[in-house]
Amino acid sequence: MSGYERMDRIIRWLDEHYAEQPTLARLAALAGLSEFHFHREFVRWTGVTPKDFVQCLTLNHARARLGAGEAVLEASLDAGLSGPGRLHDLCVTLESATPGEVKSGGEGMEIVWGRAESPFGLCLVGETARGLCHLTFSENDDSVRAIRDGWPRARLIRDDAVAAEKIALIFHPAAAGAGLRALVRGTPFQVRVWRALLEIPVGSLTTYGRLAEQIGHPGAARAVGTAVGANTLACLIPCHRVIRETGVISGYRWGVGRKRSLIAWEGASAQARDMS
Repeated sequence: MSGYERMDRIIRWLDEHYAEQPTLARLAALAGLSEFHFHREFVRWTGVTPKDFVQCLTLNHARARLGAGEAVLEASLDAGLSGPGRLHDLCVTLESATPGEVKSGGEGMEIVWGRAESPFGLCLVGETARGLCHLTFSENDDSVRAIRDGWPRARLIRDDAVAAEKIALIFHPAAAGAGLRALVRGTPFQVRVWRALLEIPVGSLTTYGRLAEQIGHPGAARAVGTAVGANTLACLIPCHRVIRETGVISGYRWGVGRKRSLIAWEGASAQARDMS
């Protein structure tokens, strides 16, 4: 079992059992590690201690209990979450590919691609001279076909070291404030949705309906959901921060478990920093 798989399993377990206030010994036993090694690995993967993580999840629950129905959603949307944390301090400049570039399939373009480990599993990264064009969670060797399908005439060059540098910029806490460029191919509607996703701060959640209202298309929640699902820049364009109106966490192309882990990780990281 990889480090990510072990921590992902623990985070998902905590998301369901935090009310039990599990001890470090219990969590370490669940992970199959000594208390010392579990604590070190948990901090390495999440950026916070197990104790802080549980406290933050408990605080989230207490805040949610203050309201009911729509008030619960409002509380989660307005919970502050403006403190420093990973991802949200990145300045992402999003540029849309021209119709000519899309039609040509990227002819004359070079894409440097590679694989690198992130806190949430192996990632496949693709970058052009104008910015990142692909960032997905990749568990198999065939996933590079997604880059080829999007840019069939581009020249692909593999460089895992470059991929590792980009992953470090996106996920490492010391990278707060770093600027990244992104090149996307999509319809004007999709690009508008993706730009709106970039405005959701770390730890915050929104719904498909609210996102539709934000871009000036109330009632187009279904179309917004389709655009969110078409995002090929995982985490960088934070589609994991969109949930259903009912509060249900579902519909993530890289797995609902990973989506829950991302949300829990961001929320706990932001609150732990705010509380420190």
